[in-house]
Amino acid sequence: MEAVDKKGTPRNNHPRFPGSWQERRTVWTDGVEPMTNARVYEIDLLRFLAALAVMLFHYSYRGHAADDLTVMSYPALAPVFKYGYLGVELFFMISGFVILMTAANRNLGEFAIARIVRLYPAFWTCCTITFVVTLAIGEPPHSASLVRYLANMTMLSGFLGIVSIDGAYWSLFIELQFYLLAALLVSGRRIHQAEPFLWLWLLASAAIAIHPVRVLSFLLIAEYSAFFIAGAACFLIRSNGLSLPRAALIACSWGLALFQSMQKLRSFERHFNTTFDIFVVEGMITLFFIVMVLIALRWTTFAGRKEWVVLGAISYPLYLLHQNVGYMVFNVAYQGVNVHALFWGTIIAALVCAYLVHVLVEKRWSAPLKTVLNVSADRLQRLAVRSKQDASQAVRP
Repeated sequence: MEAVDKKGTPRNNHPRFPGSWQERRTVWTDGVEPMTNARVYEIDLLRFLAALAVMLFHYSYRGHAADDLTVMSYPALAPVFKYGYLGVELFFMISGFVILMTAANRNLGEFAIARIVRLYPAFWTCCTITFVVTLAIGEPPHSASLVRYLANMTMLSGFLGIVSIDGAYWSLFIELQFYLLAALLVSGRRIHQAEPFLWLWLLASAAIAIHPVRVLSFLLIAEYSAFFIAGAACFLIRSNGLSLPRAALIACSWGLALFQSMQKLRSFERHFNTTFDIFVVEGMITLFFIVMVLIALRWTTFAGRKEWVVLGAISYPLYLLHQNVGYMVFNVAYQGVNVHALFWGTIIAALVCAYLVHVLVEKRWSAPLKTVLNVSADRLQRLAVRSKQDASQAVRP
């Protein structure tokens, strides 16, 4: 008897994805409560605030403080936003929450396509803009070549030992490693039993923090794993409810995050030849954990607004685009433009450019790219099935 969907349509003649691999996706509950993927508007706001903090860190402090990236600083904000680098840690917590949510009811192919569609259109655009601006006005240490640009366009340059077009890309390589770990759970149909794996990951990261093993540290993203784990645990609480093991998972992740932040602070102080207040750093990290737990417990719904979706959407292109382009603009215009006008004008320009990338690129091209990838995946699967059938027929006597 031919299988049919809920509307009575034969599955092999489904109107949207006829006979496709998408049609056969499986939701793996295995007796656990179903994960939900309703949009959380507070996360959009947090994502934007994290991107804004990182931008203000770069513009007001980081570029001038070390490595001669820019001749301009902004002393009025530098004492505060020299802590803005912690926005990246908040990004990682958000990613742990969001990736577990988006992977919940997808198979491996759908998960991979969703990540490609989310990351690459904006990345290709922002990488190209940065490359063109570097060729036009870049001076050492800002430089670029065609080979370097093409390598960067793969988003894999960090794994190939090729210098990034923009210094902000380093965190993308961390994200890609996390996606790979999530993909292993998805491929093994274990995303709905993620909690034991999060505990194992946390325990391994804690052991590596005490007795470093370089290869394992790289593979397990041990330096930042506490933030990913805590974000994922927060999603589990929001989706399936608070439990003692989940609360303990977040508490232990918090402890590891504080420990590792103290370790990293020493290298930061040496690199920037300054001091950071450990209580400010630990307090900010603690605040991140508190806010994410409140979101997990649904105690922040009063702050959720649909308007935050746009802010969340532009945070990714803003993060990709602002750093080196901003530094080069500062270097060119610093001598002839009022510092305040240049600083705030560049921030406004970065926000406008990020919005344009979202509207003109992501909203226009993400859907067509997804369609192409879905069709290609479907054809590859059909080809694999046909090849398998041909091989089985060939071995018959």
